[in-house]
Amino acid sequence: MNDVSPSYRLAPGAPDSPVILHVPHSSRAIPADVRTGIVLDDAALERELDHITDAHTAAIAETAAARSATRPWQFVNRLSRLVVDPERFPDEREEMLAVGMGAVYTRTTHREVLRPDGHDGQPLIERYFAPYAAAVTDAVTERLETVGRAVVIDVHSYPTEPLPYELHGDGPRPPVCLGHDDFHTPADLLEQARKAFAGFGGTGVNSPFAGTYVPLRYYGNDPRVSALMIEIRRDVYMSEPGGPAGPGLDEVAGALAQLVDAVTG
Repeated sequence: MNDVSPSYRLAPGAPDSPVILHVPHSSRAIPADVRTGIVLDDAALERELDHITDAHTAAIAETAAARSATRPWQFVNRLSRLVVDPERFPDEREEMLAVGMGAVYTRTTHREVLRPDGHDGQPLIERYFAPYAAAVTDAVTERLETVGRAVVIDVHSYPTEPLPYELHGDGPRPPVCLGHDDFHTPADLLEQARKAFAGFGGTGVNSPFAGTYVPLRYYGNDPRVSALMIEIRRDVYMSEPGGPAGPGLDEVAGALAQLVDAVTG
């Protein structure tokens, strides 16, 4: 499982760990040739990155990994989700297409133009999305072959106040939102997460963001792959939008390490 792509980083964990901390939205990096296809000027692009980036989530994952009794694996996207969003369906199944935010975004968080109408996103899908998806699939496959199970913990954050692009932004916005899937999120995994994050003022399930990430090869058909999305409300650990982390980051990382240890068991 050699990482030969600049678009992602696989950080090895303990050989016997089933856990993969997946961090898809932490980067602000956009290759120069991709930048030319984005119509925003530099200042507007920086503002958009402030809103759309799950800032400091890679640091949360790394701090949690270092604190875990059995170090988990980490799969981290090195590029901004404005290049491609690896967690979207790459076709018409993706509900966020309704607001121009499928695998390749054409609209911003405020529903303004990001890429011109008629933009062909297929080259970006082929260049970035497909290799990324294949690499995550390989990481999960290796955990299954080595340990017999895989637990994907998706590490995200979300803004305190809803942004115009959100399709379900009118629901509760708890300090910690737990994204649950009926097939891939066992009840005990959800309960372990509730316990680990109980100290932040409350957890909720599937609001304002729902579901979790599972490679399509295993989605809905292999119960050995379990998954949970952790969405940390940004005021818990950072200044919004796009500002520095605060002491809450250390506390969030400690809770995530507690969850990793409970899952690894």
